[in-house]
Amino acid sequence: MRKIIQFGEVVEGYDIPVLNEREIRAAAGLLFLMMFISVMNAALVANFVMLKFAVIIFLTDIIIRVFISPRYAPTLILGRLIVRNQNPEYVGAAQKKFAWYIGVVLGVLFFTFTVAMNTVSPISGIICFTCLIFLFFEAAFGICLGCLFYPMFFKEKVQYCPGEICDVHDKQDIQKTSLSQILIALGFITYIIAIVIIFNESFREIPYDLFSLDDTGAFREWK
Repeated sequence: MRKIIQFGEVVEGYDIPVLNEREIRAAAGLLFLMMFISVMNAALVANFVMLKFAVIIFLTDIIIRVFISPRYAPTLILGRLIVRNQNPEYVGAAQKKFAWYIGVVLGVLFFTFTVAMNTVSPISGIICFTCLIFLFFEAAFGICLGCLFYPMFFKEKVQYCPGEICDVHDKQDIQKTSLSQILIALGFITYIIAIVIIFNESFREIPYDLFSLDDTGAFREWK
């Protein structure tokens, strides 16, 4: 039973149970994609069927991670297959388990409001948005937002964080951001705002079907 119900892997050279950050990020990406498509489907066409299934899948997966073993979580298995040719990046299992406990709480609340009660409200919207943010930061940046709260509740030093952020070290030159780079980033944001303001009305026009003409020889609107 211990071999089935356990959290983290025992790896030579590490004095605490660890997990592979690469497969965790891959799994987060899969969950984010599923949840994002489901949310867009609900928001744009008011179809909540996909979202309800997505909530159940998310909650089931996160419960398996926390209460049985990450080794048997379906999305982590898929993540392991996806990154199987990459060298593993080991991270401490303790802080991940704490972060996934947060995921369980969010998943249960989301399931209660969206599936069990079949309701829509700002509460479920905030919960969903929080889940998406957590998943996106994990998948895109390798930043476990839930792990950041771990030191607030546990006194022991956090070990083996992704990117070695637990250890204090000087930034290498390639990690430093110059003033010109910051100005370029700010300029790009300004550029995005400008094109939204300028082209917002014209972009609202319905596109024409390139391969369909009406009786007058003009392009038909796409439907």
